[in-house]
Amino acid sequence: MEGSFFTQVLLPATLAFIMLGMGLSLVKDDFTRLTKAPKPVVIGLFGQLVLLPIFAFVLAIVFSAPPEIAIGLMILAACPGGTTSNLISHIAKANLALSVSLTAIATLICVVSTPFLIQFSIEYFTQADASHFSLFDISLKLIVLLLVPISLGMLLRRLFSKQARRAEPFFRHFSTIFMILLIAIITYDEFDSLKESFPNVFILTFALNIGATVLGVLIAKLSALSKKDGLTLGIEIGTQNATMAMLISVSFLDNSAYSIAAGVYGITMYVGAFLLVGYHKTTYKAQPKKS
Repeated sequence: MEGSFFTQVLLPATLAFIMLGMGLSLVKDDFTRLTKAPKPVVIGLFGQLVLLPIFAFVLAIVFSAPPEIAIGLMILAACPGGTTSNLISHIAKANLALSVSLTAIATLICVVSTPFLIQFSIEYFTQADASHFSLFDISLKLIVLLLVPISLGMLLRRLFSKQARRAEPFFRHFSTIFMILLIAIITYDEFDSLKESFPNVFILTFALNIGATVLGVLIAKLSALSKKDGLTLGIEIGTQNATMAMLISVSFLDNSAYSIAAGVYGITMYVGAFLLVGYHKTTYKAQPKKS
């Protein structure tokens, strides 16, 4: 998928539009909650930004993933959760405020952390100098395509609260449809590579999804958080923004081979969350007084 108007203009603009929709769902408290209830937020961010990339790196090493797949897996792990994780938290009756706060704060931090992880991954898995990779350039693009639209969305939410809330479902549906279309495009463009590597990539992304979901629950339990917060962390850490990972690969790095892992993950990423939600609901019904 060579650089073109589609990859260099249309896809980034679409991501910015999706981030505008995310901004419409955010309020100031989603960012200040770190000071009001720091423990679950800090633990969630630690799992999302530190433990998850380490877990993805270990998976890539253990499964001897090809360089393009390993780098794609790391890009995926470097992305924050998206509106999908917030929607699942809402459906599961988890701690939606915590979920939204983690997504919002992690999105801010990823502007700095994601470029470093990408550079490390390219250098490690290709054993080549990544001096051509510009940390500043990627960070600047992330600021323009993430922070600016989110800020604009928050401003619109503040000025036109009622209309903004009405528009939220449209943006969620649009994001899902766009991800499906993007997966279809990447599948067509990288069909031969995908066909050859699909079994291994499927196992890798499935393991990342299930393992990250379990990881979120475990760190919540070890930190003595509530079951509700544990459910939230499992969903948030286990559900990555596959759309963002694909767009970074295709538009920022101009290498659609890196997007294969995110494309396959986009199909499997709901499994861990829904298994966790199902287990939580079963446990809740069996032990209503202890939940």
